Amino acid sequence: MPRGRYSLHDPHDHTPVLLEHFHCAPGPSGWRYVSETTTPAGAHAGSVDLTIDEHGRPIRLELHAGPWQIRGAALDGVTWVRTDPTGTHATEGNVDAHAFGGASPAFLVATARLLRLTPDSPAKRVRLVTFTDPVLAPRTVDQSWALVNSEAHATDNGPLIVDEYQVNALDTGEQQTVHLAGDVVVAAPGIELEDLAEPPSAFR
Repeated sequence: MPRGRYSLHDPHDHTPVLLEHFHCAPGPSGWRYVSETTTPAGAHAGSVDLTIDEHGRPIRLELHAGPWQIRGAALDGVTWVRTDPTGTHATEGNVDAHAFGGASPAFLVATARLLRLTPDSPAKRVRLVTFTDPVLAPRTVDQSWALVNSEAHATDNGPLIVDEYQVNALDTGEQQTVHLAGDVVVAAPGIELEDLAEPPSAFR
């Protein structure tokens, strides 16, 4: 079961934003990722709890950021409930989308699992509903993902396969490069893997 810590920063000026302490593992239903986020000063900031099925579809999502909360799942596209800071009102949303997105590295792993790209396959388009910090406001985005390279790196536990994805935002044309090793993000814009206690899990 991989567990460790990511640092999240502004991809443009590299200002530290959050630390994300995580653990994740494949299981009978698919894959689950759980994390707690803190500010650089150590104050609690929120949490992520995401479970996807064996096909990469979100079967349970719970996000917290300060007083805001999201609960969602794949239902008629994706459906979610966003609870306001007072807890007395809630708004429901539904979009014809494939999955959820957000700042957490969990969503990059989940999207790659959903698309199941190979180096020979063409780029695939995916629609995501992302929730923006710090108020978890929903936003629908369209992306194109392509697996451009896979490399084996020697480790004490045997070869580690690192996949390189090119991710394009279809509304702005912005391109990003994401490196994944199993269910761990090795590197991505705004994300740095600072500590990893166990090797990544390989999806079957």
